[in-house]
Amino acid sequence: MIMKTYLDNAATTRVAGTVMDIIKEYSTEKFGNASSLYSLGKESREAIEYSRKICADFLKCKPSEIVFTSGGTESNNLALKGLMKEPGRNHIIVSAIEHPSVLEPARSLEKQGFRVSVVDVDKDGIINLDQLRGKIGKDTLLVSVMHVNNETGVIQPIEEIAALCKEKGAFFHIDAVQSFGKIPLDVRKIGCDLLSASGHKIHGPKGVGLLFIREGVRLKPLFDGGGHELGRRSGTENVPGIAGLGEAVDLCEEWMHDLSKYQKLQVKLIDGLKNYGKLNGSQEKRIWSNVHMSFPVEADSLVMLLDRDGIAVSTGSACSTLDKKQSHVLKALGLPEKDIKGAIRITLSYDTQEENIDYALEKIKKCVDLLRMRS
Repeated sequence: MIMKTYLDNAATTRVAGTVMDIIKEYSTEKFGNASSLYSLGKESREAIEYSRKICADFLKCKPSEIVFTSGGTESNNLALKGLMKEPGRNHIIVSAIEHPSVLEPARSLEKQGFRVSVVDVDKDGIINLDQLRGKIGKDTLLVSVMHVNNETGVIQPIEEIAALCKEKGAFFHIDAVQSFGKIPLDVRKIGCDLLSASGHKIHGPKGVGLLFIREGVRLKPLFDGGGHELGRRSGTENVPGIAGLGEAVDLCEEWMHDLSKYQKLQVKLIDGLKNYGKLNGSQEKRIWSNVHMSFPVEADSLVMLLDRDGIAVSTGSACSTLDKKQSHVLKALGLPEKDIKGAIRITLSYDTQEENIDYALEKIKKCVDLLRMRS
């Protein structure tokens, strides 16, 4: 089957051509170990530091505040598990819709004696700020909230959350895996202390990501070893991946100048399906790349029918697609069981063209009609 229309970009994206060229260059020609003293190694070191500067410029921070990791999961684990304990602060707050790479480390810390609180979201998928305000206290060490939900695409009020954290002296971590490279991010303006991002969501390579660590925030490394990344992340650097990530961020900076083009595609998709399904989560506070809808059919059957037509969409996040338990995110929104079972995620990227949306609209409508007739 030739994939005609790929619309599962929240799971992963196609590696951009120039990114692939750089990955190949630093895998086959400039392949030196970045810790070596000879010229081949120095070229690798220069590539890492150049990418570090690109990522820092994108986030409006210092290059020394960027640590390269293997991806979003490692970045999230380092942010939560690596944060140095402070006397009298053993409380961690997360939202009910966080990614498993935040929820599971939080549960692990709970077993180590931390107190963990979970903040609810409303029917639009937006965190309950009043509830957060009531839970955060002088004993709160860290609040971790994702910027854009990986299932619904709903954008959280991170600047307001940052202000609450600052007021109470708590650290604030943002899982920005779904927003990094898609919308402007200024960590100084936001006021966060830690921020996670991943390369393969923005036409970069898999296996590489980053963690912004605000100057002055002390983290204990997850790995013991040779003290790479200024002692914050040991292990031989993934030079091809890091160089590719820098190129992907550069491309995103350019593509973001015309986000209206992609916003129009999203609106066309939502408007075209509104008589067939129900949008889940806020339409206004939603990233341009995500359309999450429930249809009056079984989502698994719809996904398989669309796959036969060369269209890729998903029934949930890639981390939980093989887990047949119902989505904790959709449950948190209070969706009825029938809407959860009929929910699919359609996600765009900078690759998406209008003809992809037109084709998807045609086939989704036909497949929903067919499944409804069968039932």
